[in-house]
Amino acid sequence: MKTPALSLRGVLFDLDGTLLDTHEAILVSMRHATREVLGAALPDDVLMRKVGQPLEAQMVDFTDDVEKQKELLDVYRAYNHRVHDELVQAFPGTREMLEALRGAGMRLGVVTSKRHWLASHGLELFGLDGFFSVLIGSDDFPEHKPAPGPVLHGCRQLGVDPESCLYVGDSPFDIQAGNGAGCPTAAALWGMFPRSVLARENPTFLCTTRSDVVSIADL
Repeated sequence: MKTPALSLRGVLFDLDGTLLDTHEAILVSMRHATREVLGAALPDDVLMRKVGQPLEAQMVDFTDDVEKQKELLDVYRAYNHRVHDELVQAFPGTREMLEALRGAGMRLGVVTSKRHWLASHGLELFGLDGFFSVLIGSDDFPEHKPAPGPVLHGCRQLGVDPESCLYVGDSPFDIQAGNGAGCPTAAALWGMFPRSVLARENPTFLCTTRSDVVSIADL
């Protein structure tokens, strides 16, 4: 992990694959939607390669038919909502990480490509919502990751300059957005994308564990 000197005042997190382990819920929902609408599930690597962007952007890769894209979205959401609470888990050590960061005086927020209400529900499900003063969902801002706009908006809402706000995420789109916003970035290697994919985006830090994120706040 690189160790540049920082003076952090805030930390923004992605949600899926960073704070919450949603891999299984997303994958089974993608398989279900493509089977129902297209007649066959696509390869898992195709289904998951754009996770981290809004669902609308992901469905475009599966078919050129605009109506089927809309149907995929509806079928995915209906199924995902049914299985969400059963299949989603908080990553071990997430609460301890957030407690340590809050104890170090960090302002905390979430910037996710998930819709606000479902992101809020996921945080509440594991009692994590109280750690965050800011939650930016895909329906809260017109731009979406990998564009930097949502991260910059999160920084403004936290009241922290981008250079003093770490953005933590597990997808290349997270790192692209954070880097574009001028934030130091931390790639969460416990998420849905391999180290090689994340390292190509030149994150400021490569974090293997939640405690690595806490260590950054001490730099």
